[in-house]
Parts: sequence; structure tokens; C-alpha cells
Amino acid sequence: MPNNIILGIDPGYDRVGIAVIEKMTKGREVVIYSSCFQTSPKDTIYDRLFSVGREVANIIKKYGPAALAIETLFITKNQKTAMRVSEARGIIIYEALKAGVLVSEYSPMQIKMSVTGDGTSDKTRIQKMIKMLVGMPKKVAIDDEYDAIAVAITHSAMCKSSVY
Repeated sequence: MPNNIILGIDPGYDRVGIAVIEKMTKGREVVIYSSCFQTSPKDTIYDRLFSVGREVANIIKKYGPAALAIETLFITKNQKTAMRVSEARGIIIYEALKAGVLVSEYSPMQIKMSVTGDGTSDKTRIQKMIKMLVGMPKKVAIDDEYDAIAVAITHSAMCKSSVY
């Protein structure tokens, strides 16, 4: 039986959006797990990055995804933040590859197009479409969680086969 579990990640070192979805053979995708993992600003950057890696490794171990879908780095004006997010992305990708999980990256525009059909959609429209597209076991309160679900949905849409 093929593994249809996708781990979607909205990367960061402060907050990491995490979603685990199952691509059903018939019907829509179902969110199995989602959260926004937060590190403590009181910790050193190294401890925060370590915490991100440990959390991702635990999620991979618990849910056994076949694929990791991760958002590409969105360049902001703050280069220090961009560098830290880039470091977190590296750790996340490392943990996935170490566990034998296929890694795919998607740009913000690809994600918006996949979820709403419009590459210029705002967060409100994306969140509304997510609720229509997938089974949601709980109410989601934080944007990072929705972003992670959107990345996972994008990967599911990009994979025509149920095998990753």
C-alpha cells in the first residue's frame, strides 16, 4: 500500500507551521495533524534551531510521511531574519532526507495558484479555500499553520500519482 502522507512546512526559526495531510485515493485530502511550533526568544539561535530540528524529526517519526513539502524562502527586507529562516530550512530538509523522505519546494506564488487558482491571493482567501478543500479536524488559529496546510495541498496537487 503506497504511503500517501505529506508533511507540509512553513519554515521559520521563531514559528514553524506544520501540517500532516493524507492524500486519499478517493475524495479530498484530510489534515491528520497541524500545529504552529514556537521556539523561545529567550533561547540562543542555536538552541532554537536545534528545537526546530528535533520537532521535525519527531513529527517525521510519528507520522512517517513519504514527502516533505516546504515553502521556498521568501526574501524580506530583514536579511538577518532571511538568513535565520534559511538555516532553519536547511535543518528541516536535512531531517527529512535523513529519514528517507522525498523533499519538494514550492514558491509562495505556486502555493497561491494551487490553492486558489490565483497567484496574487491574500491570506484570507487562501484560508477560506483550505477549509473548502480539505477535511479539518480542528479549528486553526495561526497563519503559519494554514500556510503549512497550503504547502502540503500544493504538493498533493502537483503529484498526479498517489505514490510519492
